[in-house]
Amino acid sequence: MDFFSLNFNSLWTSITEYINDIANNPFRLIIFILDILIVGYIVYKFIRSARNSRVWQLLKGIVLILIITILSGIFEFRILNWLLTIFTTYGVIALMVIFQPELRRMLEQLGTNKFTRFFGIGLEKNLETKTKEDIYKVVIAAKEMSNSRTGGLIVFERDIQLNDIMDTGVKIDADVSPQLIVNLFVPKTPLHDGAVIISKNKIAAAACILPLSDDKNISKGLGTRHRAALGISRETDAIAVVISEETGKISIAKDGILIADLKEEALKNILIKNLVTKQFGNEHNSERHIPHFFKDKKKIKKKSESEVKEENKNK
Repeated sequence: MDFFSLNFNSLWTSITEYINDIANNPFRLIIFILDILIVGYIVYKFIRSARNSRVWQLLKGIVLILIITILSGIFEFRILNWLLTIFTTYGVIALMVIFQPELRRMLEQLGTNKFTRFFGIGLEKNLETKTKEDIYKVVIAAKEMSNSRTGGLIVFERDIQLNDIMDTGVKIDADVSPQLIVNLFVPKTPLHDGAVIISKNKIAAAACILPLSDDKNISKGLGTRHRAALGISRETDAIAVVISEETGKISIAKDGILIADLKEEALKNILIKNLVTKQFGNEHNSERHIPHFFKDKKKIKKKSESEVKEENKNK
């Protein structure tokens, strides 16, 4: 109890001194407000990202332990308080071990080009259009593979680089095209078993080995491709497109969540939202920015429908 009172008194003394410092120097108030805003933003982003991962359950457990520690000090449960105090003392090391994948992901994102993109440094003018074209080509390939029941796994690299994953496969370094993607997954060919990595608007590598998710809550009906897609989406910020060999259904894995049984339009919208809108920060009318080969298909389709109606009228 004395230890708890001592800490509380020292904390109150520090707060009082800080308030007096602000009162004597108004400029410190601006720094204080900025300090609060920065810390609040960091806490908000951390909680928002944690809610979609296993970290959330661990955080609730940590908060519960802290509350019990405070209560044990107030009610003088000395043995319990001593044990919990030791636990919290070495808790930082335990947290680093428990949250190792999440911490690594956060540190990797700090080393990305988000800050340069914010100031518009080194951003190619046509990169947004090229990314959209690549998305449409992947959607075409996924649809064709779905129709033919050809299994496939296509991974889009985002901010966290996948160089170590690419090293497990065969380097391709080719432009994205539906024909190449489909051919890479033709059964019984050397490169069909594994993942295709799309990086920097190129098919960077094929036959890559991805980390498998060890989540026991995953449906037993999902195969290795789906577990690999979930695994890479949890360890990095990559987005994986999966085509089931058994059912032909298309799924997407992002942020450790699997969105299953997607149609062509839904697949396209999800990829554009996560790879274009979030990256470049511009929400455009997708119809206006559809590549020419997609527009031509839509025109042909509309023309054929109008011709059918005209023929029916004539009849």
